[in-house]
Amino acid sequence: MFQVRIHGRGGQGVVTGAEMLSIAAFLEGCNAQAFPSFGSERTGAPVVAFCRIDNKEIRLREPIMEPDALIIQDPTLLFSVDVFAGLKPDGYIIINTNKTFEELGLGEFSKKFRPERLLTVSATDLALKHVGRPVPNVPLLGAFAAASGLISIDAVASAIRDKFSGKIAEGNIAAATEAYNTVKNEMEAAHA
Repeated sequence: MFQVRIHGRGGQGVVTGAEMLSIAAFLEGCNAQAFPSFGSERTGAPVVAFCRIDNKEIRLREPIMEPDALIIQDPTLLFSVDVFAGLKPDGYIIINTNKTFEELGLGEFSKKFRPERLLTVSATDLALKHVGRPVPNVPLLGAFAAASGLISIDAVASAIRDKFSGKIAEGNIAAATEAYNTVKNEMEAAHA
């Protein structure tokens, strides 16, 4: 079972991001579930959502305490909430920022976790560019697809079309695709 925890703030589409990830996984032939952590979901409040992906039925319903991947939509949460709690040593960390882990003060993470799985993506900038709104959830899904290989960018695009239509869907697909290609290129460069 692969478990993803998504951290962000209300208004960033945290719950929608988890739902779209589960739809994309389902479209890839997997079982998936997505659910939020209930609490204050007012705009700007910290929000957590979870997604589980497996090739067999998923019976668990509790919050994910030991994620295989973290998607952090709001980097201001890095030092105010323990977003890294329980992350497995071979886990993925994808942060919405244009800064490096070193610039964020997280340089020691390259000793603690696999450096090639520590990624930053300017997801808000991509969302503004392609959708016109600062909603980083969909570009981060594209980045996750590239990093993990667990879902394809085609499945992400189909999940977007399942949730949105018209220009909004196409803009989100463009943002996710650009994030996917950026991460793929960075990973290939790192292995070259």
